[in-house]
Amino acid sequence: MYQADSNIRKRLLVARLPVMPQILLKLIEHCQTEEIRILALAELIAQDPGMCSKTIGMANVSTYPRNGRKIGLEHSLTALGIDSIKNMVISESVFQVFNSSFFSNSADLRFFWQHSLETAIVARAIAEKMRYPHLEEAYLAGLLHDVGRLALVTTAPSEYASNFLAKDDEMLCAVEQRTLNTSHPEAGSWLIESWNLDSFMADSVLYHHDSMARLESAHPLVRIVRLAHQLSSTGDDRSVKDAGLLCGVNVADLEQISVDAKSKVRQSADALGIDVAGVKDLSELSARDPDMPAKDPVNQQLSDEVRNLMLASEAGRSFSRPLGEAGLLESVSRSARMLFDFEDSIMLLTSGTGKALVGVPVGEHKQRLTEFSVALAGGGLLAEVVLQRRLAFVGHEGNPLGIAEEQLRRVLGSECLVCLPLLSGQRCLGVMVGGVAAWQVNSLQRRERFLRSFGEQAATALETALGERGEASRRAASVAEEYRETSRRVAHEVNNPLSIIKNYLSILSGKLEKQEPVVSEMSILNEELDRVGHIMKSLADLKPTLRDGGAEVNRVVRDIVRLFRDTEFVPASVQIVAHTQDLPAEVEGSADTIKQVLVNLVKNAIEAMPTGGEIQIANGGHVNRDGRLYIEISVRDSGPGIPQEILEKLFSPVLSTKGAGHQGLGLSIVHNLIKKIQGLITCRSGSSGTIFEILLPVRRRTYQGVPGR
Repeated sequence: MYQADSNIRKRLLVARLPVMPQILLKLIEHCQTEEIRILALAELIAQDPGMCSKTIGMANVSTYPRNGRKIGLEHSLTALGIDSIKNMVISESVFQVFNSSFFSNSADLRFFWQHSLETAIVARAIAEKMRYPHLEEAYLAGLLHDVGRLALVTTAPSEYASNFLAKDDEMLCAVEQRTLNTSHPEAGSWLIESWNLDSFMADSVLYHHDSMARLESAHPLVRIVRLAHQLSSTGDDRSVKDAGLLCGVNVADLEQISVDAKSKVRQSADALGIDVAGVKDLSELSARDPDMPAKDPVNQQLSDEVRNLMLASEAGRSFSRPLGEAGLLESVSRSARMLFDFEDSIMLLTSGTGKALVGVPVGEHKQRLTEFSVALAGGGLLAEVVLQRRLAFVGHEGNPLGIAEEQLRRVLGSECLVCLPLLSGQRCLGVMVGGVAAWQVNSLQRRERFLRSFGEQAATALETALGERGEASRRAASVAEEYRETSRRVAHEVNNPLSIIKNYLSILSGKLEKQEPVVSEMSILNEELDRVGHIMKSLADLKPTLRDGGAEVNRVVRDIVRLFRDTEFVPASVQIVAHTQDLPAEVEGSADTIKQVLVNLVKNAIEAMPTGGEIQIANGGHVNRDGRLYIEISVRDSGPGIPQEILEKLFSPVLSTKGAGHQGLGLSIVHNLIKKIQGLITCRSGSSGTIFEILLPVRRRTYQGVPGR
């Protein structure tokens, strides 16, 4: 008799159940497609007890909160999400390839797979005959009725490997009890109970070997699984008939159900490439007390190291996807639970000052974690993890805990804590705190190198995400600054038409008193009000918006001269003269844009001649520059000229020297507007005055050719 493992039930909770390699290959193939369909994955997973168990178990824990514990693969896969499904498939594949247990050979799983799938199909058919409303629940209960055998061979391969393919009878259960102090029905039931499903599925697994008489009044699901197991396991007509009485299904129907189920299993095997010929011969031997095989610790260590290396590499690839900071932290937490069997986890990040750890509101503990902070200068185990950059296991040796560690342990509801520093180069970005049972600590200590590698992969991805957040903050600050600059520009530009409107209102008042016509003045007021609206609209766009269409330059020049002449804006000592062409000259850009440019230049010219002078606005005609045609507009004044130090920075926003009410933006706005319509502007200045020369691109037209005669 072998020493029974007192922690067998605890070990069952973290057992990695083997999966048929053919199904893993199909799942990997699906996960590599651009569009992953949940329904297709569910159909595949529904054919394998190991992967089905993993999926439902993962989806029904606190890490994946949902409304109620629902039965169904589609519900479970939807709750997990595509990224978690990919991680689960890949990690299970790697674990299985590098696990040294007997089931690395697919032939060992064929009979178990065939029997489980046949039982699932039979259970669904019986449920349909009984009008049991939960057909998928019956199917899954049948598929998982022997999942305890997978769990036992994974948890205790040395003790159970030789009996994994033994006949499933009372002898098997007796040997299981002698060697492991439990049986596969108990193990499977215990495993399913840990999922907290709102179902009698665990009971159906626990009682599938009980006598018919004992189950007469049991829940329908328990009777369905008992009959399905009996029908899939034996050809004894008497036993099948007795089992059929449990569910009120006659022998003829049961025979047809059995034939149909066997046919469907063969179809699935063919589709997956599983050779099931002669697999029943694998289960002809009765159970026996096992021989303990010798282990090769060196090969086992090598296998574990290579496996961990591959899993860490895959975790890094998973974290490198564009998830955002919150999505990345959620992904790290889920991956840690999947790879290290954490009950739950908490993320603490180093504060901006580097003097404290602060909680990150991820998962179920959002409110509490938002207010959680640990000062690094205050000492304690968490501070040591950060400052000494070392992994720590807290609470497993009975050492007294600090308040912070005790709080985290209570939040997670765990016996012990695994405190993993998130190290990126020489920088510690924070700590991931995982909750585990005391019996898990020794196993995790042996995987310390893997834990550290995982933490480094997570930290590298987190550093990138934090950098992106910093860049986003900088972009937001840039937009805010641009908005402030645009606001200043709008305030500056609106002042021009408002001044014109104010002066014209004064003229309008005088004409109305004399009962003179005011049609011209009203037209100008409407134009200036439209210009105010256009300038204000540019505030919403952050940058000046240019209206579509072209502008006739001569008309704009004449309008500008009339605006300044007719109002009190131009002192009597300043003369303003226009020189235009007889032929129309249409340029790119709107009339509002050209008017905005000229108003700024004329205002500057007026302010440059406080004692009076002359301003000339001239259309110099066409200019060919680098193969493109322009119209030249010049604004000349007879002022004292612009000092060299100002001329050097003429078109940059500067602090105005003109006093209150001036912001130093006028020429910067002029330059930007000209640039927007792909024009050019230059300035020449001397003691005899200043001239601004503007090249405005001639508007391109599409001419229709004249047919030849």
